Amino acid sequence: MDYGLSNILGANALTSLYRLGGASAKNSGISFMDLASATVASSAATAQNVTGVSFKEMCQARFPGAYYHVMDASNIPQSLWERNDFPFEKFFADEVDESVLNWTPAGAEPAMDSSQVQARFNSILGQTSIVVPPELEEKMKNDPSLANKVMANIDYLFAWNGYPLPGRENSALIVLDENGEVARWRLTSGGGLTGPTEEEQRQFEAEQKAKQKRREENARLAEESALKRRLQEQEAAAIALQHKIVSISGHRELSAPRLATVPTQAILAITQAQVWNSGAIL
Repeated sequence: MDYGLSNILGANALTSLYRLGGASAKNSGISFMDLASATVASSAATAQNVTGVSFKEMCQARFPGAYYHVMDASNIPQSLWERNDFPFEKFFADEVDESVLNWTPAGAEPAMDSSQVQARFNSILGQTSIVVPPELEEKMKNDPSLANKVMANIDYLFAWNGYPLPGRENSALIVLDENGEVARWRLTSGGGLTGPTEEEQRQFEAEQKAKQKRREENARLAEESALKRRLQEQEAAAIALQHKIVSISGHRELSAPRLATVPTQAILAITQAQVWNSGAIL
C-alpha cells in the first residue's frame, strides 16, 4: 500500500492521510513483494520477544502511550472518513464515545487549511491510536500468532508510506477489520502533506477486490471438498452395507456399482426383507 511521499506542501502545512491507500511503489526502488517479505520477516523476528504478550501490550510497547480501543470502526463510510471535519481526534482518548461510529456532517466540509482543521490535526501530533474490532480481539486471544501477523500489516503500512517522517511530529490512527487488515487510517505529521494518487487508489481497491474474490473462491472450494468427502463416505457406507446384506441373506445379486445407486432407505428395506424372507431383491 503506497501513499508515497509526493505532493509535499509548505513547511507549515499538516499531513493527513485518510484514504484506504495505494499499492504501487512510487518513488521507491523496492518491489511490493520484497517490502512485504521484509516486513513479515522483521515482524517474525520481533515476535520472538513478545511470545505470550497480548496484541494490546504489543501495540503499547511498540508505540508508547498508544491508545487501544476494542470497537468496530471498520464500517465507517469512506466518504465520511475522508472529510476534514470527521472527528478523528475522538479516537485519541482513553474512552471513545461510540456515537463517532454514526457521525454525520452538520454542514459543508471545511477546507484543509482552515484554522479549525489545523488545530484538530495539531491536537493529535505525537500520538497513536489503534482500533480493533471485538471479533479480531477474540481471534487473537485464541490464536496468539495472529497478533504478529496483524502487527506485520501495520508495519507494512508504515514502511510503504515512509512513516514516521523523520524530524517531524507524527501520529497514526489505525482501524483494523475483523480479519486483521488495515481498513481505515490517518497518518499525520507536522510539515507536509502526502496522499494517494487516483491510480494508486484504484490499484489498491482492485487488490482488495481480488483478495475478497480469493477468499470467496477458497470458501467455495472448501465447501465442494466437504461435499465430495460426504459423498465418498456415503458410497463407502453403501458398499459396506451391501457386504452385510450378503453375509446375512446369502444373496450375491447386488454388485457394488449397482448398489451405489440405490438410496440408503431402499438398502435398509432390502436388508429387512432378506432377513425376514418377506421381500425380493431389486
